[in-house]
Amino acid sequence: MQKIGFIGAGNMAEALVKGLLSSGFFKKDQIIMSDVVEERLDHLSSLYGVKTTQKNAEVVKFSNFVVLAVKPNSIHKVLLEIKGLLTSKKILISIAAGVNTSSISEIVRRKIKIVRVMPNTPALVLAGASVLYCNSLITQEERESIKKVFESIGIAYVIDNEALLDAVTGLSGSGPAFVAMFIEALSDGGVRMGLPRNMALRLAAQTVYGTAKMVLEGSIHPADLKDKVSSPGGTTIEGIKELEVHGLRGSVISAVSAATRRSKELSKEEKK
Repeated sequence: MQKIGFIGAGNMAEALVKGLLSSGFFKKDQIIMSDVVEERLDHLSSLYGVKTTQKNAEVVKFSNFVVLAVKPNSIHKVLLEIKGLLTSKKILISIAAGVNTSSISEIVRRKIKIVRVMPNTPALVLAGASVLYCNSLITQEERESIKKVFESIGIAYVIDNEALLDAVTGLSGSGPAFVAMFIEALSDGGVRMGLPRNMALRLAAQTVYGTAKMVLEGSIHPADLKDKVSSPGGTTIEGIKELEVHGLRGSVISAVSAATRRSKELSKEEKK
């Protein structure tokens, strides 16, 4: 029976646990979580029924898949603590932004099975987007198994070029915050034009959700969808003109680029 453990019980770890349980891919007795904050563990144990501990070593001993879900600046300390327990039967899965597999190997000082993953918070509602990079010790069978773990909480891709994970971090990792800001702005526009706040927010969120669903399930390109909605001389094209005047496309592209650069900077800072 496969077991998965999380070292670090923050928001992303919780999102993954909730997703895995909701999908039925793992049962609560197959999951363990550790954290330095006992109150956090009590909350998660009560909410999800999973095993919890304040001992990271216990997580490694229990699990086949060991998920490092701590902040990048804590990776070094945690790895030094658990490196002796990372046997050839364990797979270390890191979701820390900016920490590459070579850095992990340097800390552990030997070859171990490492998967680096960039998931995102919509995993909480089984709508996540994850991208995985596996080091050379991961077998094809293990690769497919880990991919299925993350497909249980959304979509998942496996890439062969680890450097691309910085761009993934900038797009789908940071993207939910950018989309949330757009939903809020869309809602504010409705309120400015007289709609009640609750109605405006739900209309905005449903509009983004429905549009995304059309792109994902209908295989329609966003440009084609935009053109279908834009009648000659109509309301939509007038609004699009305003978005272009104020640089929506350029701002979004710049936001993804900035987040990508920051991910690369985090990787360099981790090595110092």
